[in-house]
Amino acid sequence: MKLTLIVLLSLTILSCQNSPENKGGTKSPYQSQNFSDFGIEEAEQLTELPLQCISQEFPNKLGQVLGSEEDLARPKELRPAFFGCFDWHSAVHSQWSLVKLLKEFPELKQADSIRSALSQRLTSENIKIEIDFFKTEHNQNFERTYGWAWLFTLAKELKTWEDPQAKEWLSNLMPLVEVLEEKMKEFLPKLVYPIRVGEHPNTAFALSMTLDFAEVFEKEDLKSLIIKRSKDFYLQDQNCPLDWEPSGYDFLSPCLEEASLMAKVLPEEEFQAWVKEFMPGLFSKYFSLEVAEVSDRSDGKLVHLDGLNFSRAWNLYELAERYEAFYHLKTIGDQHFVKAYPNLFGDSYEGAHWLGSFALYALEQRPND
Repeated sequence: MKLTLIVLLSLTILSCQNSPENKGGTKSPYQSQNFSDFGIEEAEQLTELPLQCISQEFPNKLGQVLGSEEDLARPKELRPAFFGCFDWHSAVHSQWSLVKLLKEFPELKQADSIRSALSQRLTSENIKIEIDFFKTEHNQNFERTYGWAWLFTLAKELKTWEDPQAKEWLSNLMPLVEVLEEKMKEFLPKLVYPIRVGEHPNTAFALSMTLDFAEVFEKEDLKSLIIKRSKDFYLQDQNCPLDWEPSGYDFLSPCLEEASLMAKVLPEEEFQAWVKEFMPGLFSKYFSLEVAEVSDRSDGKLVHLDGLNFSRAWNLYELAERYEAFYHLKTIGDQHFVKAYPNLFGDSYEGAHWLGSFALYALEQRPND
């Protein structure tokens, strides 16, 4: 899908959006947004965020269990493929961002730097060290399932790129992908209840990304398992309490992640019936969703809410792209995107190390006008 970028003009909400006289009218409560092409200049600006952070070793949140003093080492030694960007999963999806940007814009001025950085990290030797770590006694479940899902997404992006180096990087990466694929297949049957939080462990988010990976790689057993567990977890859900969202640290919407996943899992007629019970308000042309506000951009947890604005946008875009009945949701996705996008540049490291990937993923999902 062609990438697009919002022209960063103020979003005007009509003052009468909640007034009774609007009900049954023909005009959307939001004014339309102006978008322009996401061109080379915007791509080069966005590239700077992941390109810088994948080489920034500190500060670093390792997130591992120390089994002995032998496990004490620098991040670059412990995680040679994914040591930057504050934590492992951010390093993974930042590399996805670089692949995506270079794939879309091969003429990037940073093209050589990107290729050099990825070639230094995605080596067979580095990936072997990463695999060995996942096999240690105390870290079998490291980055389950959020980081796993992003690694699958990186692999998917490489798989769909006809580039000689991309093929080499994917070949080196695949042994780790296969380890995590097996871990996912072992874990999902044991998960009795889905995890519905708005942060990393959210089950619907991981299932959705992993399903996309399984389809591209034609992993029919994994695809069947995801469809089965999605139905097990969510098919009986009703009246998702969207007005309870967001929680203070959310960067995912539990309701929208679930709706987007089930749109992929269920046939159209079955999905339409399910979502009418789960989130009936989505069908209304006057559906609204207040944009999340960040009170302190230097607080690494509070800045999650800008990630929520981007992830809400991509879920709304996915629903709008899939079904005409939800096309009006694109405007609400735009509202969320335009609020968060200016915060990417000149931001503190708490946001800059990861939010660019979320913005890019949202742009990828936005329907073409």
